[in-house]
Amino acid sequence: MSLHPRRRSARSLRGLAAQWPAIAFLTVIWLLLWGDLSWANVIAGVLLAALILVMFPLPRVVVQTRFRLGPFLALAARFVTDLVVASFQVAWTALRPGHVPRGAVVAVRLRNPDDVFLTVTAVLSTLVPGSLVVEAQRRTGLVHLHVLDIDASGGVDGVRRDILRLEERVLRAFASDDVLERCGVAEPPAHTPDEEAR
Repeated sequence: MSLHPRRRSARSLRGLAAQWPAIAFLTVIWLLLWGDLSWANVIAGVLLAALILVMFPLPRVVVQTRFRLGPFLALAARFVTDLVVASFQVAWTALRPGHVPRGAVVAVRLRNPDDVFLTVTAVLSTLVPGSLVVEAQRRTGLVHLHVLDIDASGGVDGVRRDILRLEERVLRAFASDDVLERCGVAEPPAHTPDEEAR
């Protein structure tokens, strides 16, 4: 029994409206790629995101999330700081006479290979100049990151440390308490005055 065309289109619109987080996320990625916040880019991003979700429907992603405003603001502030600092570092590397940067590909195993957290971590690290995720393995949580100047980035250990700190900020901003505990980045419980007196 086939649905009436109007009912089918209404059902499709309801299904599309239920995917507003994916539309918002794809729109933000679109704006970041263009680097220009304008009404035309926002509308184009929303329409393109809706078209992508209609033409290539995504499987449902089950992920335990919890939005925390404080850690999110800390993540955003640190990302903007890294963006500005890395831009000057890349410009200095390109303009410095006689210096040949030594690039490298570094493998980093993330604590949580869930699709959403791995994707956000990979996208944020790629958007910072001087680094680019060239491969991400969702089953193992292994991310391969190309670094423009490995020496200026603190070597292999420095790159791994920075990416794991970025992932920790992403998890603290968006992951549920269970995920934080499983990944070993949960905040220690606050002690009450009665407990401290004992």
